[in-house]
This record gives sequence, structure tokens and C-alpha cells, in this order.
Amino acid sequence: MSSVQKILIVRVSSLGDVVHNMPAIADIHRLHPDAQIDWLVEESFTDLVELVDGVRRAIPFSLRRWRKRLFSFDNWREIQRFRRALAAEKYDLVIDCQGLIKTAWVASWARGTLVGLGNRTDGAGYEWPVRFFYNKRVPIEPRTHVVERTRQLVAAALGDPHPEVTDTIKFGIDTRRAALALSQADLNLPVPYVVFVHATSRADKQWPDTAWIELGQTLIRRGVSIVLPWGSDAERETSDKLAKEFGAAAVVPPKLSLPAVVGLIDGAAATVGVDTGLVHIAAALKRPTVELYNFSTAWRTGGYWSPHVVNLGSASQHPTLQQVKATLAGFGLL
Repeated sequence: MSSVQKILIVRVSSLGDVVHNMPAIADIHRLHPDAQIDWLVEESFTDLVELVDGVRRAIPFSLRRWRKRLFSFDNWREIQRFRRALAAEKYDLVIDCQGLIKTAWVASWARGTLVGLGNRTDGAGYEWPVRFFYNKRVPIEPRTHVVERTRQLVAAALGDPHPEVTDTIKFGIDTRRAALALSQADLNLPVPYVVFVHATSRADKQWPDTAWIELGQTLIRRGVSIVLPWGSDAERETSDKLAKEFGAAAVVPPKLSLPAVVGLIDGAAATVGVDTGLVHIAAALKRPTVELYNFSTAWRTGGYWSPHVVNLGSASQHPTLQQVKATLAGFGLL
């Protein structure tokens, strides 16, 4: 095993992928307890990465904001300051876990041996020119879960044994700090409650409003409240529309920070939602979670590390209301 002490992890987005990257941190510390790990991440996810045990520093990457101000002199000065600050630290290893040109490029600004993916895995983003940035490329079997892809990449980069696929995977999310963030939002949540995650960036991942409404009304008749978080104006409109069907038993919270969302989900009796970041947070917390898939991709992104995480649906058989009710009955809610 290597004696690596300083490591920079590069995984900038998206929310679900950031969550799926977390177990690699626990893997590193299991075999290298003295390692100092920094994580380069899109600035909107910094406060989530700061909840991960074993991360010394979350380094905000502002590409989305920079792209909107390409012709601003101040923008380019900020980029140069960022580049100098990143290069000021000497790392033993820099590991690009994303495999995109943008992430390989910014990873190359850091000082240290740069390691990255050697190939694309099924259904995952990968841009082949990244190979020219890397000092070492790690090949991964094409049909590999996204969590295992990162774990295998990081293990190979450090010269560690191939990680075992087990139910002892640790995401390392500090739920106490998350609970504190939620308490500061002062929501006065009715308990028990179930979180409905209806929002997704892709319309073809959605679950019908009629199914959400019937499920919510069924839960309400059993004394369970419904909480409908949101992240954009369009998502809030949908939350408000569904909440009207549920009356006083529904809560549409204000826009919450990611740590507060983690606290919200951790305190729920269950989370039901489509294939999106907040549902992956619920699965990472190993809380009762129903993941709804309209595609045959649960093998790649669905939770497999806890009996409390249930993946429903495929491309040929979309998840049904009856399946979701049966799952929640198994959790003791119906």
C-alpha cells in the first residue's frame, strides 16, 4: 500500500454523483487514516461535501458562474486567483473521478500526480480526450455501479486492494450537523412525515401527479404528513399544486440549504422519489427510501447497501402505485 498523505478528489457535479462519490473517502481513511483529503466541487455543493467525515477542505469550483461571465475582466481575475490558490498546495495524488474535459483540465492545475478513468462505463459521462491530461489511467469494467466505479478508481490510484462490494459502505454524512441546519430553518415539522421528491431535470423520469396524489392521500389517512421540498420556481409550483390536494397535512418548506435538506430527509419516516439527487441522499443515509425508475438504470445508480433502500421500475415496467404502497407497508407506514 502507498504512503500517500495529501489527496485531492475532483468530482464537481451533479448532486447525485457527488453523493455517490462519498464512500471513496471512507475507503481511503480505512487504509490511510492519516491522509489529508481535499475535494474540488461545484460551489453549490460545497456545504454538502463539508458534511462528509474525513474531508479536510471542500474547494469551491465556480465553472457554472464563470461561464455566464466570459467577457468580464473581474471574472478572469477570479479564475486566475483560483488557479494560483489551487496550485499553492502540493498533493501526492490528484484523482479526477468524473472523467470530463472540464474536470481533467481543472485537475491539471493542481500540483500532483494526476490519475483518472481509462474508459467510459455504461451510462456514465466520459470524454476520451481526458487521457492526455492523466499521468495514470485506470480501466474499469463497463457494467459497474457509479459508487463502485469511484471506489475502484481511488483504490487503484493509491495501490490499494480492489474494494469489496458489501453492505458496509459508508457515506460518512454528519447527520448531527445536518439536524442543526434543519433546526435553524425552524419548520416545526409534523411527525411522522414522508418526503416526496417529485422534481427531476428530465421529464421522462417523472412519476404521474395522479399517483403522487393518491399515495399522499393514503398516507394522510394513516396519520402521516407529507413534506414537498423544492429547488427551483417550477419545482415549487408543483409542490404547491400537490400540497393543495393534501390540505393541512402537507408542508412546502422554504428553499433549504443542502445540509438542512439532509436533516429533513434523515428525520423522515421515509422518502419516496424519482431518480434524482435528493433521493440518492436518502439512500446514502440508509433511511427508508423508495427510488422510482422509468429506465433500467437502477443497477447503475440505485442503492444496494441497505435493505431500507428499495428500487422500483424499469424501462419496460414503470413503477406502479401498488408497488410503492406495498413497499411503504413493508416499512410499517401503510
